[in-house]
Amino acid sequence: MHPRFAKILDQLPTSLRDAVTPMLGDDFTASFSPAQIQQLLAASQLAERELRLALLPLAAACSVAPISRFFVGAIACGLSGRWYLGANMEFAGQGLFHSVHAEQSAISNAWLGGETGISEITVNYTPCGHCRQFMNELSTAKEMKVSLPDAISTLQAFLPHSFGPADLEISDALMSPQHHDLSLCSDDALVLAALTAARQSYAPYSQGYAAVALEFNDGRIFCGRYAENAAFNPSLPPMQMACAHAVLNGADLAEVRRAVLVENSKGQISQQDAARSVLKALGKVELEYQAV
Repeated sequence: MHPRFAKILDQLPTSLRDAVTPMLGDDFTASFSPAQIQQLLAASQLAERELRLALLPLAAACSVAPISRFFVGAIACGLSGRWYLGANMEFAGQGLFHSVHAEQSAISNAWLGGETGISEITVNYTPCGHCRQFMNELSTAKEMKVSLPDAISTLQAFLPHSFGPADLEISDALMSPQHHDLSLCSDDALVLAALTAARQSYAPYSQGYAAVALEFNDGRIFCGRYAENAAFNPSLPPMQMACAHAVLNGADLAEVRRAVLVENSKGQISQQDAARSVLKALGKVELEYQAV
């Protein structure tokens, strides 16, 4: 079990702590399967929303916030019934625009986990405007709910008169399946992992399909896909998504040994500068770049 959970577990009700602790082993992927959720519900005797609120401290424990010291956790409910943790992330010494919000982290975790939509997201603090706009891009934006410690409402109630893909004549949505025709010749496993993720990225406004693959000293590989937004600024770059996903899975960003960016050469934008800026905060790893 990752040590970040130890203090939090001591604060949980005994019945819930005893049930969830075996699930937090070294193979924990910052998510709970439907079967695990049923075990936790039975052990805790809580309703589903109450259980998610009780588990939020585990999500917040994954936060990396060296600048704000403000730790936010989120739990996204995938359409499959699986629950995905997320937490905010900041990069010391780098611009605040590189930050990943907890809602973005949980949604990215679900998207990378194969989900095609979110039915509800539970957060320990009210979502900021940035996150509301990011969530408005989702395939389930019109129906999804936002649950807070003291209230639950629809996303649209948080974002009246919203601006989204349809306003730019885009019929697609974030988390809908993506299959972009990108190819390159390589037998490098890390490059191929980035290529596979780039094919699944979401960039209907710039066609800047892109992904990052990070390899760690222990051999694990974590990827991030570009997630674009109709309002542009809430778009989530692939490097940040890869970093957030790695941390949720217990990886130490100081242990990154290789980083590969693959992106569409015909897109209107490039992720190179942003990716290199984040890597600068992590250490001396040089960005390997492939345009396809």
